[in-house]
Amino acid sequence: MTVAARGAGARPVIVFVLGVARSGTSALARVLSLCGGALPSALVGAMPDNPLGHWEPRAANVINETILRRLGSSGFDPTMRAQEDGALDAAAEAACVEEIRAFLSTLPDAPFVVIKDPRISLLTGMWFEAARRAGFDIVAVNAVRHPQEVAASVAQRSEVSAELSTALWLKVNLLTEAQTRDVPRVFVEYVNLLEDWRREMKRVSSALGINLDAPDEDAINAFLKPGLRHERHQGQLMDLFGADWVSTTYETLRAAARDEPWDQSSLDRVFDAYRVNERDFRAVFEGYQRIEKVNRYFRPSVMKMIYEVRALANRRRGTWA
Repeated sequence: MTVAARGAGARPVIVFVLGVARSGTSALARVLSLCGGALPSALVGAMPDNPLGHWEPRAANVINETILRRLGSSGFDPTMRAQEDGALDAAAEAACVEEIRAFLSTLPDAPFVVIKDPRISLLTGMWFEAARRAGFDIVAVNAVRHPQEVAASVAQRSEVSAELSTALWLKVNLLTEAQTRDVPRVFVEYVNLLEDWRREMKRVSSALGINLDAPDEDAINAFLKPGLRHERHQGQLMDLFGADWVSTTYETLRAAARDEPWDQSSLDRVFDAYRVNERDFRAVFEGYQRIEKVNRYFRPSVMKMIYEVRALANRRRGTWA
């Protein structure tokens, strides 16, 4: 059931703005708020990496980071360890959901509230369950941006390789698409928002059934400055990891953001392949790290001493001569 189908006395709505960091989620959250959405209090404000503000609640940042650490994960983790069945036992997961629910109970009393924190995309199940328990209906706006623009934007702000940024882009986009299939949702590409925010807000309003008919146009035009998009990719999209995962995912989500036909099964194929290969490579890297912890103690000087002791034990005869 869409939000538009609800009658009088309907529950308030949380609009979750989902997507990987640097994909336009801050811009989306702010424009939605200027179209009538309420924002939580105590936001993450302007910083050098986002001089117009992040528009996300500080409390959500702390909650999400705490949960990810309990899961042995972080926002820079390309693995699916935090999303695996049994990553937390039932009691621990219930405690996390309750912590989120308690925060959501402090939200403004409004027809719809806009919540954004890129980490929510990694913990969507917990946040959706907590929102329902807190008395909210749920809709999602999934941000889409060219993966190489995202990687370039991340590289400007932290020492993260293009390979890791691309893996994170792939993981988060696959997760958000798969985990929002059962709620009203819409895909918005960052470049489309900057080019014509009115058109994109009409798409959002139609898809989610929320009233965005009274925007603060002057404030939105002042906020969406032409220079807001610092990274612009020209040319062919580069696939990594020896597969078509990135190009298939981007072209599919890009079509969804244009309301063109798109194939959900193609994303299922990529997601299944990424999950299997990620698990295999994770085992490889964890095995390597265990060996390296031991190898740190075997410096060349130590190795020389051990070899000499063994040679003496064999009286420097045979293969030890």
